[in-house]
Amino acid sequence: MAAKRAPKSAKSANVFGQRRRPAKMFRAGLYARVSTNDQQTLPMQSRAMRDYAARRGWTIAVNVREVGSGAAKREAREKLLEAARRREIDVVLVWRLDRWGRSVTDLLATLQELEHLGVGFVSMTEALDLTTPAGRAMAGLLAVFAAFEREILQERTKAGLAHARKNGKRLGRPVTAAIHAAEIQKLHRSGVSKSEIARRLQIGRTSVRRILGTKP
Repeated sequence: MAAKRAPKSAKSANVFGQRRRPAKMFRAGLYARVSTNDQQTLPMQSRAMRDYAARRGWTIAVNVREVGSGAAKREAREKLLEAARRREIDVVLVWRLDRWGRSVTDLLATLQELEHLGVGFVSMTEALDLTTPAGRAMAGLLAVFAAFEREILQERTKAGLAHARKNGKRLGRPVTAAIHAAEIQKLHRSGVSKSEIARRLQIGRTSVRRILGTKP
């Protein structure tokens, strides 16, 4: 008796002749943030992000909440970035982009660092998903907006200096790279190159090398 052939359905595990690979289990870091006057939305953000992570099959490794004004230093966000630098998470999930970044420049700098670390980034409200090729292509637009923002700030600074000179005010020495020393050392420890540090902070590479050379 001829041996029975396996049914065609047995090949359903293959796609275009290749064996289907199990999806990677992502470890997610959740970041929820509200202003001091809007704390009632904090549970809503956290709940929505937990549901989103569950739908994508992600494991929640870090869940960070923060309350503060837009100008305040985001210490809880820094803890999440430290977890990324220690390779404890694979993706950062936020409710909205303005919850994460203080400005377009700040947003772009942190996204570039996450990309350098191999950590994805997802913003639910804007449907921005940097774990996909399409999302990473969209992120390129942020660099354009960051450059636009820097140009506006530079124009405002020039206008302010011109106004001060016109009114006879004596202007002090320009700000030196020394004020960026802590940020330079932090980026260097995370593996960012000296030239990239100089580009992000808009200072000279010589200044970056000098500061790193004096590091204790």
